[in-house]
Amino acid sequence: MKKFVFSLTVLLTVFVFSTKAQHQDHADKEVTVYPPKLLFTKQLPASLRKEEAKVVLVRFAPGEVSHAHRHPMATIGYVLEGSIESTFEGVKHVYKEGEVFWEEPGGLHNQTRNLSNTKEAKLVVFFVGSAGSPVLIPEQAKN
Repeated sequence: MKKFVFSLTVLLTVFVFSTKAQHQDHADKEVTVYPPKLLFTKQLPASLRKEEAKVVLVRFAPGEVSHAHRHPMATIGYVLEGSIESTFEGVKHVYKEGEVFWEEPGGLHNQTRNLSNTKEAKLVVFFVGSAGSPVLIPEQAKN
């Protein structure tokens, strides 16, 4: 009986160390220490075939205000630094560092304004749409 208990103890000990080693091996293979965090998801319209995706870094000087324009591609923006006030289709939104926003293709982007008069604002903007489309079309001034 003592031989059986001893053998069982050795077997369980080997099993525990083996399992722990396998778990550590798996943990070492993780892509990052922190798991990815989903920031934004949007079901794309059927008309977008994901023919092309573009990622753009947009910088606004302190106090800068953009001119009216349109984006012919679906637009997802992520504010890296600062805060901006964006007027899209006549509705004002304030986006702060770490926030994400969506703009429908072709909508009028009346203006974007850096809310700081002393610091630059930075955004990463993702565009998805037809290959070769420009990311920005200036809006013609109406007389």
